[in-house]
Amino acid sequence: MGQITTRLTCAAAAAVMALAAHGINIKDDVAIHGSVQTSFLFPENDPAINADPVDKKILFNTYADFGLVSKYVDAGFRFEFMKWPLPGYEKDFAGWGVPNIYVKGKYKGLELTAGDFYEQFGSGFILRTYEERNLGIDNSIRGGRLKVNSVNGMRLTVLGGVQRRYWDWFKHSQIYGADVEFYMEDYFKSLRDHGAAWMIGGSYVLKHEDEKIKKISGTDFGIRLPKFVNALDVRSRFNKGRFSLLGEFAWKGQDPSFDNDYTYANGTAYMLSGSYSKTGLSALVQVKRSENMAFRSQREMDGSSAMINNMPAFAYQHTYALASLYPFATQAADGEWAFQGSFAYTFKRKTALGGRYGTKINVNASYIRGLDHRAPAQLGPNGTIWGTDGTSTSFFGLGDNYYHDFNIQIEKKLTPSLQMSFLYMNQLYNQTAVEGHGGDVKSNIFVLEGKYKFNKRLTLRAELQYLTTRQDQKDWAYGLVELTVLPYLMFSVSDMWNCGDTGTHYYMAGVTGNYRANRLMLSYGRTREGYNCSGGVCRKVPAYHGFQVAYSYYF
Repeated sequence: MGQITTRLTCAAAAAVMALAAHGINIKDDVAIHGSVQTSFLFPENDPAINADPVDKKILFNTYADFGLVSKYVDAGFRFEFMKWPLPGYEKDFAGWGVPNIYVKGKYKGLELTAGDFYEQFGSGFILRTYEERNLGIDNSIRGGRLKVNSVNGMRLTVLGGVQRRYWDWFKHSQIYGADVEFYMEDYFKSLRDHGAAWMIGGSYVLKHEDEKIKKISGTDFGIRLPKFVNALDVRSRFNKGRFSLLGEFAWKGQDPSFDNDYTYANGTAYMLSGSYSKTGLSALVQVKRSENMAFRSQREMDGSSAMINNMPAFAYQHTYALASLYPFATQAADGEWAFQGSFAYTFKRKTALGGRYGTKINVNASYIRGLDHRAPAQLGPNGTIWGTDGTSTSFFGLGDNYYHDFNIQIEKKLTPSLQMSFLYMNQLYNQTAVEGHGGDVKSNIFVLEGKYKFNKRLTLRAELQYLTTRQDQKDWAYGLVELTVLPYLMFSVSDMWNCGDTGTHYYMAGVTGNYRANRLMLSYGRTREGYNCSGGVCRKVPAYHGFQVAYSYYF
């Protein structure tokens, strides 16, 4: 850490001296910003929910970000302390230090970053690095990045470096990439005259990993793992008025890895997305086919920490507790056909369906199938598919049903003070495909939510939810009452009850306070074992019981 800190400090000093030599005063318009975020858990033993015994009296995750922003130079760093992390994080997640530090120079449309940074090319099919603290993901790149925004109608990004994995970096694996987008309306006046925008973009990523021979267990044979893996992405987006259309294609070269049983098949991803929106109406339809698109800095790693890319999920991201009880995780390695449609409409006030205050309706559908994998004509040594081209598929062939979700939501204001919402959801969740066990879980979910505003400061919100299924742990019920006292306090009590199999209650009570830039949340209760997901990436969270404290401050 000391070497990189020294190099970045020298780089920052060099940038300051260079700007000073050109007569630029960097003391003008300087701003300092940052945040502190910490979460504590005081765990208690609770055999009734199968909570793992914890030998620590306190577990916590803490982050502190500091940044300096000026006209020509930005700089910042993040301190993290997770020596005794919250439940559910991998063993290597534990540690502390300064894993993120950077300096950035900006001048006339040019931006040069040295240090740690996050980047996404297109939809993230071949490159997406990001931080998601709830999932324990931080796969930032440590190196250099140049952005060019000074050429009319073009945006260019070039980067290179090594990727973070918890408290280390993949020193034996490097990532290099370039991304360019052309905005054709800047070149063609006819597009501007017709209110149209047309983007054409392309990306390239090269992974260099030390070459080695992977021995096939139980044999004297081995396969050669390539030193270089190439990935390409091309895309185009067209917007005119209320319409938008996006098409994208990605390709990944031979990359035998843990994910694809060390086969030499190429990876591909296709996506087509169309949308329409105007006041009171919106619609979205999209389809994606992906195959063998797991892309890692180190091919023998598992989990989500080593991923270079991210395949977006085509499943609705629910916020209600029971609607998100069985979240879908994108199957990047095996591949999938994914379809999603969404339609929203607001019936105007003083109409038959709108009533006095109007009515909002949202209809969403997701349908995800596996590919029709067929065994290869010839197997490798010891009866494995190692070293072969892997299984074959037909482009339009469909395999197992992985997931479907049809839901309809209705929001209706009944009086100036009372608003009601209703959700019905029909779901199929292939637990075997996502978790490796359990078979299909078919469920129907009902949610009723009411919100009553007593006055400008006092609002009461309540939820009643029910999930019915014959599989897994069978039926669930959930209730929540939440009282908000603006602008400072919010009180809540809830209970998730497995009324179909175990009879277990997962109760929770909490209070949240806000004052200026400070936010403090105190809660006590049980948390059910399950999956926490975001963007198709999931982390298994064990059951736990205890007193929780979460504090954040922004400046």
